[in-house]
Amino acid sequence: MSSSPLLQINALRIDLPLDGAVRTVVHRADVSIPAGAGVALVGESGSGKSLTARSVLSLLPKGARIHGDLLFAGESVPAMKPERLRRFRASDVAMVFQDPRAHINPARSIGDFLVEGLTTARGVPAAEAITKVTGILREVGIADAGRRMRQRPQELSGGLLQRVMIAAALAAEPRLLLADEPTTALDVTTQEEVMAIVTEAREARGLAMLFITHDLELAAAVCDRVVVMYAGTTVEELPADRLRSRAAHPYTRALLASRPSVGDAGAQLRSIAGRPLSGFEAPAGCAFGDRCPRVQDRCRGERPRHRPAGDGLVACHFPHTFSPEEAGSHV
Repeated sequence: MSSSPLLQINALRIDLPLDGAVRTVVHRADVSIPAGAGVALVGESGSGKSLTARSVLSLLPKGARIHGDLLFAGESVPAMKPERLRRFRASDVAMVFQDPRAHINPARSIGDFLVEGLTTARGVPAAEAITKVTGILREVGIADAGRRMRQRPQELSGGLLQRVMIAAALAAEPRLLLADEPTTALDVTTQEEVMAIVTEAREARGLAMLFITHDLELAAAVCDRVVVMYAGTTVEELPADRLRSRAAHPYTRALLASRPSVGDAGAQLRSIAGRPLSGFEAPAGCAFGDRCPRVQDRCRGERPRHRPAGDGLVACHFPHTFSPEEAGSHV
């Protein structure tokens, strides 16, 4: 796996027109994804994680303004001309959306949906495209692919339809997969099956992935690194296998403490005081300050910058410090 970043998001800021004024909805997002690596962007609703992912494809609402660097293989995405942006979307990056029913035309067949992207954007002959997508449907767990190709979206279950979305993404042969909460609308068993399909396909093709989720445990299970986002700012980044043992930001630690653990059924769950903020509500200081048990005067007036924390980064004036026993533990 190459250590050079395929996708580099540096100090990304997104401003949107809201209620007659321009407001900042993403204050600072920093994400680096090496070729072939999986990085999870975790946060509550309104944190800005989906907007950050959509900015990679320039799929932002009308009137959005982007600041900072967003580079794919060293090329600026915001600076791409329309023709280059079309080619970029057709071949370099593919996205699996949260709700497949909202992104597949119900009046057309599954086969039409899958084949169109190959024939129109890449010039693949129709017969070759049909053979290719039929094979990919089987690869993602749809055994009766020929029959499914003739059906319309409303004839398929949510789990099957999400497999179709994954197949469409893989058919483009991208280098980067954007997965925006692809299992949220599915039952637990189907969630596991879909994520297994995504993971297997990624590994077989050497794909990089930006995985958007609100589930820390799932993020750690399927990705190499985890980036935590709160109120429009990425507040912590660390290796996935160190998430429980090395989290230093109070928000990350509070999220972990609020989740049930199979291995510690008797542990008491702790809720996080207050309510989560959207990016446009973030104050001048630390956005988590009003909910943080470690808050001090400095937090309320000065927004923290990223600082090294072990083999990760944390944006906190007073991050958790580890005892010698904790520092020696990797579990």
